[in-house]
Amino acid sequence: MQKLTNKEEEIMHILWRLEKAFVKDVLAEITTDKPHYNTLSTIIRNLEEKGYVSYNAYGKTHQYFPIVTKEDYKTKFMNTAIENYFNSSYKNVVSFFAKEEKISVDELKEIIALIENKK
Repeated sequence: MQKLTNKEEEIMHILWRLEKAFVKDVLAEITTDKPHYNTLSTIIRNLEEKGYVSYNAYGKTHQYFPIVTKEDYKTKFMNTAIENYFNSSYKNVVSFFAKEEKISVDELKEIIALIENKK
């Protein structure tokens, strides 16, 4: 699974939400830094080449749909981030968020409960 650019990832989030869409549909969903139609079309074709989307052809137009699920992408993305930034340590991930005050004590207790209930 190839790494996506920020713009490609933004487009994938739109396609995951819409499930299938024409370029014009995707363009309508972009709220900031709207690319030109042809630029967006190229980005979506790049996503196809990378194996993230496929399409149904209707004459000269294409309706695109994701073939990589959001869950699969999230798993790959998180595993890569944890490996690259936290030395493959989930303890380091949780510690990072605790130090940054991005996770509460109650949320940590919920995580502990989830782990204990899996045993």
